[in-house]
Amino acid sequence: MGDDKPIEALKSSNNTVIIGEAINLNQDLYAIIDASINFTPSLGIPIHGIIGYDVFKDFVVEINYSRNFIKLHNPLYYDSKLSRKWRTSNLTFYNNKPIIKASVTNRNQVVPVNLLIDTGGSDALWIFEDSSESLKIPTYTFDDFLGKGLSGNIYGKRSVFESFRLKDFQLNMVNVSFPDSSSIQKTKINKLRNGSLLGNVLHRFNWVFNYKSQWLAFKKNKFFNNPFEYNKSGITMQYAGVRLVKTRTRIPSDTIGSGSEATSPNSNTIYFTSSYKFKIVPELVISDVRLGSPADKAGLKTGDTVLSINHQNLNLLTLQKAIAQFYGVDGKRIKMTIEREGVIMKYQFELRDLLQKKSTN
Repeated sequence: MGDDKPIEALKSSNNTVIIGEAINLNQDLYAIIDASINFTPSLGIPIHGIIGYDVFKDFVVEINYSRNFIKLHNPLYYDSKLSRKWRTSNLTFYNNKPIIKASVTNRNQVVPVNLLIDTGGSDALWIFEDSSESLKIPTYTFDDFLGKGLSGNIYGKRSVFESFRLKDFQLNMVNVSFPDSSSIQKTKINKLRNGSLLGNVLHRFNWVFNYKSQWLAFKKNKFFNNPFEYNKSGITMQYAGVRLVKTRTRIPSDTIGSGSEATSPNSNTIYFTSSYKFKIVPELVISDVRLGSPADKAGLKTGDTVLSINHQNLNLLTLQKAIAQFYGVDGKRIKMTIEREGVIMKYQFELRDLLQKKSTN
């Protein structure tokens, strides 16, 4: 996905890949040679690549979001007996991509959908608008940056569906995004696919995928009832290298003696000296500002270096924790200190929920 040109890669065969105790002696790899395609700045942790069907097809794959682990089971020894809390469903594939059947409620109409399971996306649902006559964009939407694909940035519209349903599990007021046609023109070849099921829904369940037998199982976990949120500031941030930070501390001098201002012969004066420490820290910059958003109206711009958010020094925060500040409740005040062309500047704005309660009207 993306609004740019196709990417080039080198195919390499006969590689040895080891994941835990699983070893493949004949693994194909695709090495992307464009250095500008790098997900590390936007995720905040080193990302060296992506694994998918070619690895998972030989295992029963267990993904446990509530306990933060993934397990690859040998299908010959996997015990498929699951408790009554689990639901099972058929798993189909298109071009080696797993597709699951679900349904959404849009404009009071229940619509069946076929969704690609995409564990790498952070949104809830992506829907291709013209994949079904019933999947029209809701009345209340706004334009936003949706993410980054291998072929460039992805833009589109954000809105809310009244509900999303997997078997008898139903989630209400679910965030949904409609990618622009220019971002998905290479993806919409498959008319059987209506969109993607992404992390903000997936993490509310624990999953078992059996690729060989073409079934999956899922049960809800502790995240199931969490409300759906989105970035209300209009700011997208990413790492852009490192910066050198200078801090000053005052320490007692080695010399302690009677001072000239002593009030008695037994009085001492302690002399202090200044000490400076230099620390290399990640540099966080604003990579995109949504037009008309609270941040845009406040005056923040793409390229601004972020120094603090609500008086929290970003030297002590991860990218994820910094961005989490923008997922607050409607009306939450955000105070930011930024650096622009060497000048330190302060801004403030309030978060605004553009989708609150409007999807039911």
